[in-house]
Amino acid sequence: MSEQRISADPQIGDRVYRKVTRRLLPVMGLCYFLSYLDRTNVAIAKIGEGFPPEITDAVFGLGSGLFFIGYLVFEVPSNMAMHRFGARIWMTRIMVTWGIVACCQAFISGATSFYVIRILLGVAEAGFFPGMLLYMTYWFTQQQRAKIVGLFMAMVPLSTALGAPIGGLLLKMHDFLGLDGWRWLFLIEGIPTIILGAMLWKLLTDRPEQADWLEPEEKRWLTTTLDEQNRRTESTFKYTVRQALVQPRILLLSLVYFGLVTGLYGIGFWLPTIIKGHLSNDNFVISLYTAIPYVIGTAAIIWWGKVVDRSNEYVWRTAIPCGVGGLALMLTALLSSNPWVGYVGMCICAIAVVMTFPGFWRLPSAFLTGAAAAAGLAMINSLGNLSGWAAPTLVGKVKQATGDPKWGLIAIGISMVVAAVIVVFLKSAPTPRGGETIEAGSEDTVS
Repeated sequence: MSEQRISADPQIGDRVYRKVTRRLLPVMGLCYFLSYLDRTNVAIAKIGEGFPPEITDAVFGLGSGLFFIGYLVFEVPSNMAMHRFGARIWMTRIMVTWGIVACCQAFISGATSFYVIRILLGVAEAGFFPGMLLYMTYWFTQQQRAKIVGLFMAMVPLSTALGAPIGGLLLKMHDFLGLDGWRWLFLIEGIPTIILGAMLWKLLTDRPEQADWLEPEEKRWLTTTLDEQNRRTESTFKYTVRQALVQPRILLLSLVYFGLVTGLYGIGFWLPTIIKGHLSNDNFVISLYTAIPYVIGTAAIIWWGKVVDRSNEYVWRTAIPCGVGGLALMLTALLSSNPWVGYVGMCICAIAVVMTFPGFWRLPSAFLTGAAAAAGLAMINSLGNLSGWAAPTLVGKVKQATGDPKWGLIAIGISMVVAAVIVVFLKSAPTPRGGETIEAGSEDTVS
């Protein structure tokens, strides 16, 4: 069924897109803003006065990454639960529990409590990100998703661009009511997550057919269009949940995402500490330097998502920024002892890695729908996010052993270049029924 036969109104698609975007995307984006802020604000807290000295560089790197152990274990079950129970119930549960745990970070006292609270934060937040990606497939057509992913994931750089300076200011609350500034940071930034989570019951709508804020004709058009696109995908690629979890392409995409997230978290968790060691000792100035690449990255990811949708080519649109970011990080770390040159390399890497996401998340949705998509997206995200444990741990151990994070950063750059090569290798979608190979990004695949 073509979109023209769904409705006689040629403007209905644009009208529905505007309504859905205005209604849902700000809420989804704010949730993700708080999600990324609550998992990475520990990077700013670490430079605060009174932060437990028992949390050495090696302990910090390991503890920062332990978040992803709890995340890995519960990611797929959580996303399957969201597919079954709906976003209103499940996202409310996720956000309220992770907000409570995020606030509890204010009470860490040493290595053991740091490890435990980071694992619990990962358990609480598990399923949020792939759940939001799945939720997008309920509301946005194929042709809109890279742009929407770009707008949604712009919250990653934006949360650092805004969160780092805010965190720097909160550190100035040191000794207010007898609490260290870093403890105030965790409390003040965790409470909004609890409040917003409690509001999601009213703010989210599970499916288009339940949207009383759409006209009946608009609901019919959106439901019919999405159903037709899903049928087209399932007529070419049909996977059960079990098949999706063991599909070789899913495992390779997980490896690609591992490389991308290595860059994201390796830079994100350590940039403030590296700046403090080489460029400035003023915490607020450090937070501003930390924010600069993410301000640029916010604009870059929005623009790049539009480029991906216009070109309908998402293999090279993923591989190019990934490879460029990895090479920039390696070359500036390896070939220069000037800290400002190294800072520029880290900035280029941070900007490039966020630009990969709009194209990357179209790759699995080219052949997964329904429950298989819920499982597959969660599997990619959970396995890929293991790098959130590996990258900070690697940089922390290298920095503590050598006094210089250079070789840890070079390892991150290599992982990103390898990820770019794998993306190009995966240019073709899996072989569908009938044995004909489909090129990722072609009009025959559904994203």
